[in-house]
Amino acid sequence: MAPSLQTYEAIVSLGSNQGDRLAWLNRACAALAALPETCLTARSPIYETEPVGVPPHLAAHLYLNSVVIVETRLAPNAFSRAIHDIEASLGRTRGDRPNLPRTIDIDIVAIDRLTLDSPELTLPHPRARSRRFVLQPLADLCPDYLFPGDTRTVSDLLHALPPAPRVAHFD
Repeated sequence: MAPSLQTYEAIVSLGSNQGDRLAWLNRACAALAALPETCLTARSPIYETEPVGVPPHLAAHLYLNSVVIVETRLAPNAFSRAIHDIEASLGRTRGDRPNLPRTIDIDIVAIDRLTLDSPELTLPHPRARSRRFVLQPLADLCPDYLFPGDTRTVSDLLHALPPAPRVAHFD
C-alpha cells in the first residue's frame, strides 16, 4: 500500500457483538493506529447498542460501538483495503447473509469532504446519517460535522432520529 502525498482525515465506525466486544474494539483501534503513515487522533466513548436489521433470534446480540478519527496518508481505496485486512485478521468473516454477529465491523463513515461511489468504496457511508449507533459517538467528537452534500449537522441528524434502536453509554 503506497502512501499518498496528501493527508486525509477519516471518520471510522467500529462495532462488535461477538465474544469479548471491548477487546475487539481495542484491537481494532490498535490495528488502525499501526497502519503505515496513519495516526489515531480521537476516539469516542463506547456505546452499547441494539442490532439493526437482524432476525429476531439474533436481537439479543448487543453491539459495542465507537467512532474514531484517524489521519492517514493512505489513499481512500488503499485505506479501505487495509481496513478489510484488519477485519479479516480479527476474525471477521463475511457471508452471504448481512448483519450476522461478528467479532469486528469497521466502516469508513467519511474521508475529508470526498464523495465516491464505486464497487470498492462509497463515501460518505450511505447509511451513516440514519444510524444512531454511528451518529451518537460521532456527535461526541464532532457535533457540528456536516456530511458532504448535507446542510444538517451530526447533532441535527441525531436529534431527528427516532429513539429506537437503543444506544446507551457502556461503562
